[in-house]
Amino acid sequence: MTDRLTDAERETELTPLLEAGWTLAEDRDAIARTYEFRNFVEAFGFMTRAALHAEKLNHHPEWSNVYKTVEVVLTTHDAGGLSPLDVKLAKRMDTLAG
Repeated sequence: MTDRLTDAERETELTPLLEAGWTLAEDRDAIARTYEFRNFVEAFGFMTRAALHAEKLNHHPEWSNVYKTVEVVLTTHDAGGLSPLDVKLAKRMDTLAG
């Protein structure tokens, strides 16, 4: 089982993500972000690349895709909130989105 982020980790790890466009979910301990691409193919390509990284981490996002928009929510269900896995996947997704 993965542990939730500590208060210190929240300060050091979440702050840069929030500055980069992630937001804290209002209804639970999670972060969310909307990515917009030029078209459906780019959006789907991003999801495919992100899925490969998520599988390697054994940590899967909640996400949806409509045309060129991908909405992502990250939380660690077995930890009951945000964990280092969410931070790692969020950073990877930001890199993949360019």
